[in-house]
Amino acid sequence: MQGLKWSLCALLCLSIWEESHCRSSREARRTKEPSLQRSKRSPLNHDVKKCSYTFLVPEQRITGPICASTKGPEPDKDRVTRMDIADMREVLNKQGREIETLQLVVDVDGNLVNEMKLLRKESRNMNSRVTQLYMQLLHEIIRKRDNSLELAQLENRVLNVTSEMMRLASRYKELEARYAAMAGVVNNQSILISQLEEQCLRTLGRGDLPVVPPLVQVVPQNIPVNSRLTNEIQRDNNNQPFSRGSHMDTPTASPFGIDPPPPQGTLTSDGPFRDCYQVRQAGHTTSGMYLLKADGSDRLIQAWCEHGLDNGGWTVLQRRRDGSVNFFRNWENYKRGFGNIDGEHWIGLENIYNLGKQGDYKMMIELEDWTGKKVYAEYSSFHLESESEGYRLRLGTYQGNAGDSFSSHNGKQFTTLDRDKDAFSGNCAHFHKGGWWYNACGQTNLNGVWYSGGVYRSKFQDGIFWAEYGGGFYSLKSVRLMIRPID
Repeated sequence: MQGLKWSLCALLCLSIWEESHCRSSREARRTKEPSLQRSKRSPLNHDVKKCSYTFLVPEQRITGPICASTKGPEPDKDRVTRMDIADMREVLNKQGREIETLQLVVDVDGNLVNEMKLLRKESRNMNSRVTQLYMQLLHEIIRKRDNSLELAQLENRVLNVTSEMMRLASRYKELEARYAAMAGVVNNQSILISQLEEQCLRTLGRGDLPVVPPLVQVVPQNIPVNSRLTNEIQRDNNNQPFSRGSHMDTPTASPFGIDPPPPQGTLTSDGPFRDCYQVRQAGHTTSGMYLLKADGSDRLIQAWCEHGLDNGGWTVLQRRRDGSVNFFRNWENYKRGFGNIDGEHWIGLENIYNLGKQGDYKMMIELEDWTGKKVYAEYSSFHLESESEGYRLRLGTYQGNAGDSFSSHNGKQFTTLDRDKDAFSGNCAHFHKGGWWYNACGQTNLNGVWYSGGVYRSKFQDGIFWAEYGGGFYSLKSVRLMIRPID
């Protein structure tokens, strides 16, 4: 800086000297100008020096005196050299590289920050998912606990029901023992009554005892395996028991009257048809109730048509299956028919007669025992004679696997408790508790009492029996009588 001051002083002094010299020159020329104007301009003097001006712009306002030195600039120890500039540039380059490195670090840190933000977002999502799973697990635990409580309640109920069943079983055994005792008393009383009846008859002078029908002595070809003994007697539709040897004074109304209303539950509104075979020919292949009307008759018949057996077309005349209908009835009931067409029923003797006289028909009797086995007996022809002939039975030859227990009834008239037309001295319908084509009394009784379980106890053979299949003391589970025109 000291050298720079001395240089500035020298330049200033030089400029002052030149300015004074130039001023003196200009003044000399001014004094000579009048004469020069009047005379010819002389040639220019090239030896005269030209004026030069040097302007010094100070960086700061000069407040002190400006000194001029003749010694020249002094050496400056702090003068900037090229090496200093090169060093400065190298430092600047180094700092630039460091700035670039820092920028890269900043970029990396920014990426790390973004990744951290993503990780935090994923963490929040994961926390919400974990919370949701936890709630689901909690609900599942609660549900399983509720199921466990319900299971415990059910177990308690099962235990209660089991104990109740055990109590009822013990009670049933007690009642069974009491029933056996009462049955013994009844048997003793029956024997005593029989002895008293004999004494009364002898006292009255009648030595002959009342005649009872002979028991069936046929050894059946097939004996069902189930031989459980029972005495459960059938009940009528109102579930009121009836006593043996009695009949229904007010029989149920027959569904087979003249011009009945259209039957409810029929499968079609077509018809009426002459028989179920014509129903089959009309294209109806589903078993069910149909409306029939025999040729030459003004009576409409509601009948069950069986189309699932042997190519169909069978008209069901009688069906027994559960003991829901009482078959111990009078002549008028058997003539008109009774029962429920879709359950136990008898279609009526007059209807059977009208159907049979339309042409040549055959009969099939289907029997089912208490083991579920079904057998059949088929007769090549079937029809009845008129009421004046007592609806006499006319059968053809037998074929089947149930054994022939019906041919011995061929040619016999129909007997009920109020019309005795059998060959026995007494009334077979009274002893067998049903109406049938009795002989004396016969090898079959398909309208008898429906006993549950098969083998039954009775003084008379009044069950639903077929002598060639099970014998006289085996009551069948279900029976069906069906007819169809001969092919």
